[in-house]
Amino acid sequence: MHKLAIQVSDNDPGTMTKVLNVTANAAKAFQAEGLPYEIEVVAYNAGLHLFRTDTSPVLDRVAGFTGSVPDVTFSACGNTIAGMTKKEGVAPTLIDSAEVVPAGVIRLMELADQGYTVIRP
Repeated sequence: MHKLAIQVSDNDPGTMTKVLNVTANAAKAFQAEGLPYEIEVVAYNAGLHLFRTDTSPVLDRVAGFTGSVPDVTFSACGNTIAGMTKKEGVAPTLIDSAEVVPAGVIRLMELADQGYTVIRP
């Protein structure tokens, strides 16, 4: 089983595009070889905008991953959500496929402990 964790912590359209490109290309390569895989994209700090329905510069593309790219999951940092909620006065709305985890950095550490390769494009 190939396991890949991809970190996004910047609110930069270019970085977010790279994250989605790496995700799609890795999934495509694993599928072409018939290899089992799991890919998890973990967003925290300003990278949480990747999953926000009101501010994501790549919303259509990231939302399109659901159902079209199997074995890819999205994790959103609960600490970042709490900070944004406090600052903005309302909780940010995220894409439906984003699962909230307590802390993005801790999630990456857990994934590394589970044998995931962690990268930051």
